Amino acid sequence: MLILTAKDIEKFYTMPEAIAVDKQALKIYTEGKSDVPLRINFDMQKGQCLFMPAHIKGKDIVGIKIVSVFPDNPKLGKPSVPAQVMMIDPQTGEVCAVLDGTFVTQLRTGAVQGAATDLLARKDSKRAVLIGTGGQATSQLEAMLTVRPLTDVAIFGLDANKGKQFTELMKKRFEHFSANLYFSENLDEDIYQADIITSVTTSKEVTFNGDLVKPGAHINGVGAYMPDMHEIPSNIVEKADIRVLDTKDGVFVEAGDIIDPIEQKLVSKDDFLELGDLVLNPQLCRQNEQQITLFKTVGTAVLDVYVGYDIYLKAKEKGIGLNI
Repeated sequence: MLILTAKDIEKFYTMPEAIAVDKQALKIYTEGKSDVPLRINFDMQKGQCLFMPAHIKGKDIVGIKIVSVFPDNPKLGKPSVPAQVMMIDPQTGEVCAVLDGTFVTQLRTGAVQGAATDLLARKDSKRAVLIGTGGQATSQLEAMLTVRPLTDVAIFGLDANKGKQFTELMKKRFEHFSANLYFSENLDEDIYQADIITSVTTSKEVTFNGDLVKPGAHINGVGAYMPDMHEIPSNIVEKADIRVLDTKDGVFVEAGDIIDPIEQKLVSKDDFLELGDLVLNPQLCRQNEQQITLFKTVGTAVLDVYVGYDIYLKAKEKGIGLNI
């Protein structure tokens, strides 16, 4: 069995690789070539535990992610979303690899937003807004910087001190992208100018003013993953020209951002595509520079398992990780 830590994976696996694999994973999902039960959630006193299995049928890839969401963990010096991804050997049924699932979650979640942004955002996008500075924020920023030549990224968080510290760390980490990263002192103004808006929070209230979004903008809703969470304004869901989900089965059950506008009859389920549809048929992507496009993700184990398997194979090739 191969054990892969976050440091192991960071040595050799890149965001562009994860974006490409995420696109293929959701293509496989939309084609019906995977078996992905809805995740099982257990509420606990201090958080939630989630169990997310998946089977990629044609390749006979099987795995499961066990992930917890414990918001107070940072006070203990621990990640708020601890997780492990376990891969199964298709020949023996044994666990053949255990990967740092916190890192894989961050990587594939950033990558799926990057995939959507790559398929939907205007090619000349220059200005972006990142709302949220938690555990998922770093990979979300990296994904946006990877797929578009951004010149300016406004970073916003409710805790200004934390947000400014995060921004300074990101300036150093991503200085090779040559983008101007700054903490937003005026979110409304930055939203008004943004070509790409990514919200990655667990907020139960909308995180920005949808009336300020300009024609041609692309919006990513990444953080809210429960029916009572609602970070994307309903008027954005209503007026978006193209609405894309990672999986309909997941979003229609779990995402308050989308459930509420459907129940209010602002939109119908037929108004949404899956990201896999865009990979299969690129003509479904943006048709002009004025369209507002929207992507919503709640996550699916097909991403964890397919990315996890790709990491596992490449780690074996490179002799990285601990064999036990």
